[in-house]
Amino acid sequence: MTSHTGMAAAEVHAVLDALAAAGCRAWVAGGWGVDALVGRQTRSHRDLDLALDARAEDAALAALADLGYLIESDWRPVRVEVAAPGRGWVDLHPVVFDDEGNGRQADVDGGYFCYPSACFVTGMIKGREVGCLSVEQQVAFHSGYPPRDIDHADLVQLRQLLDARAFD
Repeated sequence: MTSHTGMAAAEVHAVLDALAAAGCRAWVAGGWGVDALVGRQTRSHRDLDLALDARAEDAALAALADLGYLIESDWRPVRVEVAAPGRGWVDLHPVVFDDEGNGRQADVDGGYFCYPSACFVTGMIKGREVGCLSVEQQVAFHSGYPPRDIDHADLVQLRQLLDARAFD
């Protein structure tokens, strides 16, 4: 069995539980989101990226503070990153939803990222179903910048999922 360091799946579950208890809707994105789609952990993760319903941002930050997470980087309205020493980082991406369930997240250049309603799906992290972003949304978010090694690893997993669909 492969050993993974970094943010543990149990910590991901604890964060998601705290957010759910506070009434916050969130979907796993980034590396953990790719792993949720794959259904198993494929690499280590420094952080947990979450698309968060922006209406619950204050409640989410309070729930995470109760878990020991403190704001480390504040680029609101684009994102806010919190850290808990020795446990990891949570990178919150506030998403504003319209009446049809489509979302928009501000970007650093004054534009926005689109989240079509169909991109909110489910996956599995260590045997537990979690809300996450779709394969297509993950691929879209992995484009537009020079990929790092971990991005290449994520894209390999995403391509395999797309290829498997082609044969279904």
